[in-house]
Amino acid sequence: MSSSPGPAPAAAPHAEPGTRAYRRIAFALFLAGFTTFSLLYSVQPLLPLFAAEFQVGAATSALSLSLATGALAFAILCAGALSESMDRKRLMFASMAMAALLNLIASVVPGWHGMLVARALEGLVLGGVPAVAMAYLAEEIHPKGLGRAMGQYVGGTAFGGMMGRVGVSLLSDAFGWRPALFIVSVLGLLAAIGFWLLLPPSKHFVRRRGVTLSEHVATWRAHLTHPMLPLLFAMGFLMMGMFVAVYNYAGFRLMRPPFSLSQSAIGLIFCAYLFGIAASATAGSLSDRFGRAPALLSGIALATAGVGLTLLAWLPAVILGIVLLTIGFFVAHSVSSAWVGALGGRSKGHAASLYLLAYYLGSSTLGAMGGWFWDHGGWPALTGYALAVSVVAAIAAWMLKSRQSALAPLPAS
Repeated sequence: MSSSPGPAPAAAPHAEPGTRAYRRIAFALFLAGFTTFSLLYSVQPLLPLFAAEFQVGAATSALSLSLATGALAFAILCAGALSESMDRKRLMFASMAMAALLNLIASVVPGWHGMLVARALEGLVLGGVPAVAMAYLAEEIHPKGLGRAMGQYVGGTAFGGMMGRVGVSLLSDAFGWRPALFIVSVLGLLAAIGFWLLLPPSKHFVRRRGVTLSEHVATWRAHLTHPMLPLLFAMGFLMMGMFVAVYNYAGFRLMRPPFSLSQSAIGLIFCAYLFGIAASATAGSLSDRFGRAPALLSGIALATAGVGLTLLAWLPAVILGIVLLTIGFFVAHSVSSAWVGALGGRSKGHAASLYLLAYYLGSSTLGAMGGWFWDHGGWPALTGYALAVSVVAAIAAWMLKSRQSALAPLPAS
């Protein structure tokens, strides 16, 4: 006797703010952001030390960072495609753990070129975290809390960036740069373990098996011809490039007169990232309430004002400028990340991978190009370069605002 089919299983609920699942996801992804950025940017305050020890110029010393971010940009594109058919939790954990081990190797390998190879490989394996993290949040978090959750993840990247820079600066003054990098690597391994224990398995991810390269290319092409997504990709490229250009070479300037700061003192200035942590969470909530375009434009305006303040030869003004730049950058990045997740449709992993490809290409190209301006024109030239980039970002944000209004549905009559 045949029986009628039972009712279809109810779809698993999305994690809403205030629930245990939401808190676990938010903290686990905070750890993912912390690990990624603490490892990736742990070398940034050490660039003047690399230049002195390995007898290389300022722009060459920045290869320890730009090679890692460049490899990361390429890896993110591949990881975004792979994430459509692989377990996302396992992929993120493996990326975090392997990156921590490679950063540890970079801390002990004797030569300059060996360290560059380890750092490039580190960037390559880290690609499994950022694109997948954004896609995971967009799938598992209820839409009404997505902006806040994305802001908390970006806050984790801010905290990791701060701890990587500040911790390495303080430890390098006390023990040398190699032990400092070693300690940061061990902390990255511990954070990866915490991530694995906390993050719930995906409930809304639909694994797509047998996806061909042509299907991936078609999906990327669809995102690149979307009326708004390419502008968001450009936003990540421009804002990250400006941010890294200033941060890469601020240490070189602050070690010289009239400031003449020590490595530890320069590292403490990077506590400005605390403001980035707060700004990320706040920007997510405000964009959920008031709209993404106004929040994005305000972030660019703050960052531009901050860059302008760093021109002054007065330390409090320079510190305030770095704080405003940090707040503005993380506001813009938090809003753009959530916006990409909202517009990504069924292929959020592909959309996130394209955004982060542009984001880290901005770091490795626009950020590294800042070294040319520093070497040839000092801080005024570098500041002029950063301000020019911010103007282009503001134009892109205004175009986003216009297209959002044009695409908005008309009110019912």
